[in-house]
Amino acid sequence: MSDERILTAALVLTGPADEVIEDGAVRVRDGVFADVGPRREVVERAAPDTPVLDLGGATLLPGLIDCHVHLAFDASEDPVAALRAADDRDLLLDMAGRARRLLDAGVTTARDLGDRGGLAARLRDAIEAGTLPGPRLLTAGPPITVTGGHCWFLGGAADGADRIRERVRRNVADGADVIKVMSTGGSMTAGGPPAWQAQFSVEEVTLVVTEAARFGRRVAAHAHGTAGIEVALAAGVHTLEHCSFVTEPALGEDHERQDRLIREIAERGVAVCPTFSATLTDVERRLGPDVLRPWLNLVHRQYEAGVRLIAGTDAGIAQAPFEGYAQGLEWYVRAGLPPRAVLEMATTNAAEALGLAERIGRIAIGLDADAVVVDDDPRKGFGTLADPRLVLRRGRPHVPAPRASAEAA
Repeated sequence: MSDERILTAALVLTGPADEVIEDGAVRVRDGVFADVGPRREVVERAAPDTPVLDLGGATLLPGLIDCHVHLAFDASEDPVAALRAADDRDLLLDMAGRARRLLDAGVTTARDLGDRGGLAARLRDAIEAGTLPGPRLLTAGPPITVTGGHCWFLGGAADGADRIRERVRRNVADGADVIKVMSTGGSMTAGGPPAWQAQFSVEEVTLVVTEAARFGRRVAAHAHGTAGIEVALAAGVHTLEHCSFVTEPALGEDHERQDRLIREIAERGVAVCPTFSATLTDVERRLGPDVLRPWLNLVHRQYEAGVRLIAGTDAGIAQAPFEGYAQGLEWYVRAGLPPRAVLEMATTNAAEALGLAERIGRIAIGLDADAVVVDDDPRKGFGTLADPRLVLRRGRPHVPAPRASAEAA
């Protein structure tokens, strides 16, 4: 017997910008969208006894996609210390709770870009089996880094061609859906290379991309520094994470080089995930808005140049909570991006960048019934996304926990 129902809402945002169905409806059957359109037409085309859930003045839109999370981190002041203090059993239980919090926030797909020991893949399988609630997960396993490099403590250190090749194969064997490479250093790793320093050569990152392609895997590159962005782009990675063009303080910024690389990123169609999140709100509170303006301006320049931007929060790092997705979207608007474009970053653009456009990212017949129901039109303000009324994950209804209890979890 099939599982079938109709949901009606004042607005249905199907995903692509400006595609809106007023007084709309969707029919969900066996986990996929079986019909989409005006309420009257969808109801008339369905069997007379099909259950109807009237959502009143609500808005129904595609499930949100967080392209960059770390379920192994706890978003505390020192997530690395918390990770290293936890054994695998306790860490996996904590990760399950964080996955549920993502789903509570309307995130129906998340890409985990770095965990320990392939735990995220085990969690992914439990969610897919229906054992645990959570979003669809794409997992990377331990990111590939150099000895002592950024996030070496996750277990992905690999020096030289043979070790790099072995690390890619090990991650694939452990269930990784995507391969992550640390093209630059980062601020979370005490004693490691700084964020502006490239960790690998073009040849080494090209080897990561080539080896990953043998197993049908895309490559995401952590790339803060300009040099590492240049390396990752030349190597042919699929997504650039952060892409913040950090340079060594003594050298200053090279805007001409930045502009050249931004044009090349746009021309090649490489997706960029700036990882805006509630962390920025915390930074603004502590240091004032001026410190963030250069980063916001950089993202606006990328948008104006035609770079394919996608939404991700880096949830799990310090002060980046798993409930903070909506706050991250608000920061893109503060950077000068139109709300309709930001919604595409969170849905259609994200799905394309992850290679899932034929399954998610839109409300369309035949796609997985991933959707979020909110009280108001998010194009008027993303605050409404912070408190979803209902989430559908492959057609299965999920009622989010009250916000206060979710934040305390």
